[in-house]
Amino acid sequence: MKKGEKGILVGIIGFVVVVMTVKGWMVSQDEEKDPGIPFYSTAPPEFAAKASVLYRKYKCRDCHLLGGLRNIMQAVPAPSLDGMGSLRDEEWLYHYFSAEDPQSIVPSRLKQRFQMPSFAGIPEADRRMLAGYIASLKVEDWYLEETKKAAYEKLTGKEYQQ
Repeated sequence: MKKGEKGILVGIIGFVVVVMTVKGWMVSQDEEKDPGIPFYSTAPPEFAAKASVLYRKYKCRDCHLLGGLRNIMQAVPAPSLDGMGSLRDEEWLYHYFSAEDPQSIVPSRLKQRFQMPSFAGIPEADRRMLAGYIASLKVEDWYLEETKKAAYEKLTGKEYQQ
């Protein structure tokens, strides 16, 4: 390689190194702030502890995801309960749990063995506690809007309009 060619090669390498360094610095300045976990509960700790006992007793975990936990031995496509309180209020949930046929309120396309069972036969206090607990499971507004937008666009193929 000739002397002039070495100078050009060193210049190109130096230029590439400078561009990459500047680009890396610019990318590091554009970091988005992590909004955090969107799910939370408004239930007092002692109420949540009692309700979680009922949640396990009535085997809700066999189908529903809550706090990222599901019974790994089950593969039922039931909805996550995280944030459910932002969609349904306590009275609606109590009415749903009290229904002899929950599918008359929320129809299901699942096979009968995977459909929501009726909790009408369990004690009223348990139904009220479960309804209160599930109603306390909230989701941040920003996440709820993102979820609605994604679901709408997936189902319709159209852009979401607020």
